[in-house]
Amino acid sequence: MVFSQVLDPAHSVFGSTLLALAPVIVLLLLLAVFRISAWQAVIVGALVTIALGVTVWHAPFAATAKAYGIGAGQGFWSVDWIVFWGVVIYNTLVVTGAFDVFKNWLIEQATADIRVQTLLIAWAFGALLEGLVGFGYPWAVVAPILIAFGIADLPALRVAALANNAPVSYGALGAPVLGLAAVTGLSATALSASIGKIVAVLALAPPWILLYLVSGKRGIKTGWPLALVGSFGYIIGQYPTSQYLGPYLPDVIGSLVCFAALLLLLKVWQPKETLGFGGVPIPSDRSPVADTPPRQTAPLRALLPFLILVIVVVAWTGPWSKLGNWTPFAPSVSARSSLGHTASAVTWKFAPFIAGTAILVSWLLILAYLRPRGDQLRRVFRSTFQQMWGALLVGPLIFGLAAVYNFSGIANSMANGFSHLGTWFVVLSPVLGWIAVALSGSNTSSNAVFGHFQYSVAQLIHAPVLLLPSLNSLGAEVGKPIAPQTASVGVATTKFVRDEGQVIRYNMGWTLVILAYLIGIGALFYFVLPQAMRI
Repeated sequence: MVFSQVLDPAHSVFGSTLLALAPVIVLLLLLAVFRISAWQAVIVGALVTIALGVTVWHAPFAATAKAYGIGAGQGFWSVDWIVFWGVVIYNTLVVTGAFDVFKNWLIEQATADIRVQTLLIAWAFGALLEGLVGFGYPWAVVAPILIAFGIADLPALRVAALANNAPVSYGALGAPVLGLAAVTGLSATALSASIGKIVAVLALAPPWILLYLVSGKRGIKTGWPLALVGSFGYIIGQYPTSQYLGPYLPDVIGSLVCFAALLLLLKVWQPKETLGFGGVPIPSDRSPVADTPPRQTAPLRALLPFLILVIVVVAWTGPWSKLGNWTPFAPSVSARSSLGHTASAVTWKFAPFIAGTAILVSWLLILAYLRPRGDQLRRVFRSTFQQMWGALLVGPLIFGLAAVYNFSGIANSMANGFSHLGTWFVVLSPVLGWIAVALSGSNTSSNAVFGHFQYSVAQLIHAPVLLLPSLNSLGAEVGKPIAPQTASVGVATTKFVRDEGQVIRYNMGWTLVILAYLIGIGALFYFVLPQAMRI
């Protein structure tokens, strides 16, 4: 017998909505008030969700347990398998010295002007790190470089965090988009395209904000071409990649195109005055940092690994590739939806040759080129597990929770309650993503918890089905600068270690400004360009 979901177990829309919010409230309290680790909070949240699903929503226990297992498998294979090998590549570049060569080459390309340094390092280089690794690493790497350029510690962390806004939805080689596709049942290609359209508009703003933060109004007045080229350089690479090649490489290609565009601009145009931090004029011949390493005229050792990664992943995952289509098994558990009274299923289509496997192959080719020693490889895996074990646990745990949330009908009851807001939910949609990432620290986790719910509300209020899930991801993207888990990684290389609370408070105001801008973008697509968000 197929389980039929219950829509209103409390016999009151308001009461059922409050009950459906209980797992979310538990996560909020555990993470924000009791400050326990994310993986521990998610275990408790999962137990609460299972208990509510079985006792209040009357879901069969065996089917509920199966739904949890299917969700956990999705989380591991769709997220962990990608993130793990992405971090392995990053750590391999670090231990072999290739990453330092690349970083030093970037420093050499910069002038003494703080605006140029900020857009090359924080905006373009930060997007590259986000696309490859994510999880706060762009802050941790970029902030010390900015501090070396003369930016004070707190402002440097804020610049690194806000520069990271636009790229986050495609971070860790598209893990958040793939996670959103897994819980909504929507195509990853379609979600990549819809998110890419919103990101293309969102990305117009950060370079201007960054110029203002490091050099004030004076810096914008004399350096506006930098912001213009920085934003459009990223968009020119990011947008077509997100529309036609899927979610894996928009950040990587967007950042590389942005690099090229900014460096080309500097060949033909330079600001009339050279400004330091705060917009203070400085001699134009001052070197970016006093201890700049010897020039790397041909940093092939550093650039080729990125080129290998781009070529392999594009060839492997592009629309011309069929590697990801083979699914040797696809476990599933079905229910009758309480909203549409049609069949609803939690399914995991196990595809061995997805993007994570492509990244593994990229790493093997990078190994053949860099030829690290045995002790270096041991350091790579030791560092990766030390850095990632908590995040690797959260992935399967949160996706298992989300699967039960959806299968039992809890998500539909919450969607039914929030749908009574009607059009106003377009305003709330990105705010929920912002709140979720501020607590969980992960865009992927935010999408896992709220993705299906946002999709259901979109159907109930007859909004374009891709819009609300996409706004959830973008809201999470905007909230990353105040996410404790991300901030704890981001401050690891500064004097604010274990004092991320001060950094979060310092970042709060600007995240609210960008959130308001995102809400405006959501309204644009809802009222003016709805067709862009339809399948």
